[in-house]
Amino acid sequence: MTDSTKTAKYIASDIPKAYDPHLAESKHYQRWEAQGCFAPEKNRDPQAPIFSIVIPPPNVTGSLHMGHALQHTLMDVLARYHRMRGYRTLWLPGTDHAGISTQIVVERELKKEGLTRHDLGRERFVARVWQWKEQYGSRITEQLRREGASVDWSRERFTMDEHLSRAVREAFVRLYEEGLIYRGDYIINWCPKDQTALSDLEVEKEPFQGKLYYLQYPVKGSDRRITVATTRPETMLGDTAVAVNPHDERYRELIGQTVILPLVGREIPIIADESVDPDFGTGAVKVTPAHDPNDYEMGRRHNLPHVIVMDQHARMTEAAGPEFAGLDRYEARERVVQRFSELGLLERVEDYEFAISRCDRCRTVIEPLISTQWFCRMNEMARAALEALARGRGPRFIPEVPWTKVYSDWLENIHDWCISRQLWWGHRIPAWYTEDGRLIVARSEDEARAKAGTDRLEQDPDVLDTWFSSALWPFSTLGWPDETEDLKTFYPTSVLVTARDIIFLWVSRMVMTGLKFVGEVPFRDVVITALILDKHGQKMSKMKGNTIDPLDLFDRYGVDATRITLAAASTGTDVRWRDEQVESFRNFANKIWNAARFCLLNAEGATVGRGFSEDRGRWALHDRWIVSRLNRVTERVNAAIQSYEFHDAVQALYHFFWDDFCDWYIELAKVDVTASEASPAVVDARSRLLTILEQALRLLHPFMPFITEEIWHRLPGAGKAQLHPAYADAEPTIMLASFPQSDAARRDEQAERQMQSVIDLIKRVRNIRSEMNIKPSEHVRVLVGAADAHLREVFVAYVPHISRLARASEVLIAERLEAPRASARAAVGGAEVAVPLEGLIDFAAERERLRRERAKLEKEAEKINAQLANTGFREHAPAEKVEEVKRRLADIEQRLKSLAQALEALG
Repeated sequence: MTDSTKTAKYIASDIPKAYDPHLAESKHYQRWEAQGCFAPEKNRDPQAPIFSIVIPPPNVTGSLHMGHALQHTLMDVLARYHRMRGYRTLWLPGTDHAGISTQIVVERELKKEGLTRHDLGRERFVARVWQWKEQYGSRITEQLRREGASVDWSRERFTMDEHLSRAVREAFVRLYEEGLIYRGDYIINWCPKDQTALSDLEVEKEPFQGKLYYLQYPVKGSDRRITVATTRPETMLGDTAVAVNPHDERYRELIGQTVILPLVGREIPIIADESVDPDFGTGAVKVTPAHDPNDYEMGRRHNLPHVIVMDQHARMTEAAGPEFAGLDRYEARERVVQRFSELGLLERVEDYEFAISRCDRCRTVIEPLISTQWFCRMNEMARAALEALARGRGPRFIPEVPWTKVYSDWLENIHDWCISRQLWWGHRIPAWYTEDGRLIVARSEDEARAKAGTDRLEQDPDVLDTWFSSALWPFSTLGWPDETEDLKTFYPTSVLVTARDIIFLWVSRMVMTGLKFVGEVPFRDVVITALILDKHGQKMSKMKGNTIDPLDLFDRYGVDATRITLAAASTGTDVRWRDEQVESFRNFANKIWNAARFCLLNAEGATVGRGFSEDRGRWALHDRWIVSRLNRVTERVNAAIQSYEFHDAVQALYHFFWDDFCDWYIELAKVDVTASEASPAVVDARSRLLTILEQALRLLHPFMPFITEEIWHRLPGAGKAQLHPAYADAEPTIMLASFPQSDAARRDEQAERQMQSVIDLIKRVRNIRSEMNIKPSEHVRVLVGAADAHLREVFVAYVPHISRLARASEVLIAERLEAPRASARAAVGGAEVAVPLEGLIDFAAERERLRRERAKLEKEAEKINAQLANTGFREHAPAEKVEEVKRRLADIEQRLKSLAQALEALG
């Protein structure tokens, strides 16, 4: 079915009139996977270059969203492109165990049964999570298949796989033995709902319209009061100092004195600290080291005690006093404010906007609490990452601005990482405690027993932050800590495609651990994708109800149309999503299908590649032109993919297929290929048409894998001859065919210029017909004046094509244009074209129509100019809206110019 033995009869009957994307999607992906096309071992060339990429592992609880669809599309484009170029290509798939998210999902399921995890106990609960994972955890991977992702499923990984768990334990123990992991008390972000610590990167700050409370504290031994401003008055119960700036003249004489803490009666000092902003509030601030990270650092500098007045459930503790103990934090806030008011110590309350911190999963307002946690020292590893960047070892960010600086700035200001979480699902911390309190860190419980000299051990109940295992992903998935063949072959990986919001959470940590454990940056390039916004320019979120399900788009428009739309949108800047764009690319798929169907219905005797290497000097101009255009687009697509300019590759392919191939080449070649007699010249013309189509399909394949495979298999002569030599013994498939490369010998600048002149001439006549409202059934006279003799020769040779495509009754080519006064005229490069209008239109009616249209456009232009003159619009409207208005004005001005010319022609 893929060789030249196909008959025209078979071809004609086999290709449906309409393309069914869903049928192609299902059958081709199954065949690719079954034949092992996605595995690097498919490439039998031992000297082949390597391309490897690991998928950012989606949460096992998740489903496909637009961010996934965008990133997966770009990764698949890269994987398919390099595979077709003969690289040993590995795109490694996998999922993340997503500690908090997965535990929440399973706890919700238990709640339906009237149970909690505590009813089951840890061991049974973890078993229940594994059961859930086996039942539902493959949802995201099945959606990956639906996308057409050419990942090597034989190497699929899960962050809780035993081998990856072993890698996590190994990394933890090595870091602990080097003193880079420690356990201690520190102020951390605590989620009262999820009951776990969070890193700074798992906390989202958002603006909040709250209150600023001014509380008066009496100064001991005087009638003076010092006023502090706070947004959280309930925490004053844990104050252990009042701080002022040492240079603030208002409070200089009070430094060293004490105040009596209202409601509590505790004496606390007035201290001086450079960190206090004299312009905030009154310039005096309360210091609560146990409940504020900045106060915690200040407390360390001044050796202040910690008074913990709030527990892990965000309820007040006994230390808050009997009046407040047991109250919720917000109830305590109301009570404290009320009591200050009753005591005459509430100076005032103001509306105040400030940032609050929320858990990025459940949106609960987090509480800073002092807690015993596990931490990883980051300074040493961050320095190594910065040194690698400075020495050009990577990674290289695309786009470089602003992400390289964002990445390096964060590394330069890094803090220790709180790596422990109070969960049951996840990688349990490999640390055990003896009965006498000794801490034993080991790779296994057996090793811990041997180190401790006793079997009576209790393992630390906490698990590691999910991002700890994800930080090892590029090398743990390849077999580390063992020196596996995969690790030696595919590490470091070639590129990482990811979102900007996890540069800190994931990208930087992978770089640091990769350097630490393997000695190399884990990827050469990091492509940061843009955000896909809704049509109003808003970020998509479930809370807003404006998310788009890629699966719905697949169902409505097909996977190929959705993929190429996403690739076209990857411009580096955030883009507004419009379904009309996908619909446009669905039309593009249909255009390709219809063009291929025409080629196949007129393919008797033809085969891909026939006569394509012969002397092109004997070919028709349009044949030499299309080969040159194909070579040009080949060069552009290769360069664009290699530089990650996916949108540029899409634009090049779109215009080549739609404009050059479908709208012009097929039309120009139509007379030859549809001839009733299959003479050698006709068969050669048909073969050239098929060959151009076949090579163009290969260029398009990484972006639209299904329709290209579907058509390619139908082309006579498409098969083993086109396979890359590295896959010579494979079953024929376009995904293993050689990706076309540019060839300077195929570039023909003269043919492109000459053919473009013919095309422009036909376009100008068509424009005249449209502007002058000439009926499609009317044939017109076309008069052409061209001073250049060579150009006249070209026009003369293409008179039959011009006549047919411009619907001309006569085409006259002369050195000088001589046309009646009542003619519509236009310039065409080095020539002029005129269409006499006498007898074709009602001059008076046409003048009136054109004047009405001119008046309407002038009125619209006046409104647009007024809009653009409005400073408020230019400064506050979205930039893309301003550009859209400017483009519309330019279109109107061009149309008005054309109307003026048309009216002049009518006299």
